[in-house]
Amino acid sequence: MRSVTAPLYLLAFLLVWASFAAAAQQPRPEQLLDELFAGEWAARLEENPFLATSMGVDGHNARLPGVSFDDIERRKRQADAFMGRLQRLDIDTLPPRRRLDYELFEWMLRNRIEASAHYPERIPFIADSGFHSQLLRSADGIAFPDARAYEDYLQRLQAIPEHVEQHIRNMRAGINDGFTAPLVVLDSVLPTVSSPASAPVENSAFFQPFLRMPESIAAEDRTRLEADAREIIAGHALGAFQRLARFLDEEYRLHARQSIGASELPGGPDYYRQRIRAMTTLDLAPQEIHATGLSEVARIRREMLAIVEELEFEGGIEAFVRFLRTDPRFYAETEEQLLSSASLIAKKVDGLLPGWFSLLPRMPYGIMPMPSEMAPTGTTARYWAAPRGGNRGGYYWLNTYALDQRPLYELPALTVHEAVPGHHLQIALARELEGVPEFRRLLGFTAFVEGWALYAEWLGVEMGIYTTPYEHFGRLSYEMWRACRLVIDTGIHALGWTREQAVAYLAENTSLSLANVENEINRYIAWPGQALGYKLGELKIRELRRRSEEALGAGFDLRAFHDAVLANGALPLPLLEREVEAFIAGSANGG
Repeated sequence: MRSVTAPLYLLAFLLVWASFAAAAQQPRPEQLLDELFAGEWAARLEENPFLATSMGVDGHNARLPGVSFDDIERRKRQADAFMGRLQRLDIDTLPPRRRLDYELFEWMLRNRIEASAHYPERIPFIADSGFHSQLLRSADGIAFPDARAYEDYLQRLQAIPEHVEQHIRNMRAGINDGFTAPLVVLDSVLPTVSSPASAPVENSAFFQPFLRMPESIAAEDRTRLEADAREIIAGHALGAFQRLARFLDEEYRLHARQSIGASELPGGPDYYRQRIRAMTTLDLAPQEIHATGLSEVARIRREMLAIVEELEFEGGIEAFVRFLRTDPRFYAETEEQLLSSASLIAKKVDGLLPGWFSLLPRMPYGIMPMPSEMAPTGTTARYWAAPRGGNRGGYYWLNTYALDQRPLYELPALTVHEAVPGHHLQIALARELEGVPEFRRLLGFTAFVEGWALYAEWLGVEMGIYTTPYEHFGRLSYEMWRACRLVIDTGIHALGWTREQAVAYLAENTSLSLANVENEINRYIAWPGQALGYKLGELKIRELRRRSEEALGAGFDLRAFHDAVLANGALPLPLLEREVEAFIAGSANGG
């Protein structure tokens, strides 16, 4: 009788082999994750040509982002689809080093999806800037090596009228919905549109690349390109800005709100809570944040009073602040003096950095005046990151408008915040991360980015940056400024504060010039929740440092702590806390 055992063994073997072969053909979870990241990144570059240009990606310099209703809905569907693909992956199947990628991608998508539910494109500007400011920097990141680069750029400028019309349609949707900017914000932003709209072509930001065309471009091509530029800038770019200025002043003005709080918009309370989550990475009630702010204001005021008493100044803090705001010795007489003073501080800090950080960026930075169209209503300074593969480093934009409102005693705190070890050091390091998905290099969680920069102001005390009692008072005034934001932002957007109440509170508690106070309050009104990230982020970083010092004792290494905070780029505060806890555990075990 023939045995059937051998065929059964063979069948079992074939079944097992087939299962292994099928498993081998299934993509590994890491591969699926990488494909998801690559797909989202490619979609983002396609949707945002400005981003593609800044990242040195060819093929997008002739285009502008689309903001039509169809564009907005497509991006919402994309975000939902990416989130669905992510959630089908089991994070527990990933190696530990990839789980942070998963979590950060999820945070980014969740913020995007939650924000899109409120149709924020209906108000496409804040108090001193907006989509129009980005248009003025349409050339940023383009190297312009040849005539083709200039032709692509001119094609981008030709697209400006349709881009502006799409934004106007979104703003009209906001008018129909009752979702409009307050009138005080419109009055603040309108000069940033009307000023460039009325500029001569030769003085326009759009024309600047044509003032430095390389000699390698043939003379006849340079002549042709310059003539085309004059025609396109006058007829398309500046014409679109003039159209936008008329719309804002003649039509939008009729529907701008008299109220200032986000909670007074349709769906406002939910919108403001979403803004809090997005900007702070924490799910806190406005009342809780308000109470934290009041506590911090009281503490900082005691420290400010100690300096006034140390100087034996009679009249208390209020009289001291009036003295600081009015004494000419505290103000630069020329733009060059203000820029030179900031540059000297920045170079002093540059030389100190290796004693406080092991990780330092390769990308340099420069100091320059804030663009003229932004300066009259702009804040004191701003950081502008370097484009990848572009023709410049990072920029510390210093507002040189109204010099009698730009006190020198605040300049050290401002410089360490915007340049090093604040924004430039942190953002440039994030852009230079290696071995991470592309999206992580651009993450900019406000509570981390601004919290770090405010921590840098405080760290400047230990670094010896502040050399006079006035500079120490200026630093405390800046910290008080950020503590006041917790009180004022929640006051305006959740607790029914008036603009006059907010102005008075900031003016009474800081040494900020009155012009800065007015501009700052307009900014908080226009940008709900953004101002909360600074102080809440700084409080968390200082808490984590205290926790590390207490846990490690004599083994605490400040440079290693700073590296641990910065090593992964910008993180939501809960994930930062987890990473620092791992740093403490590793340091305690000799790792």
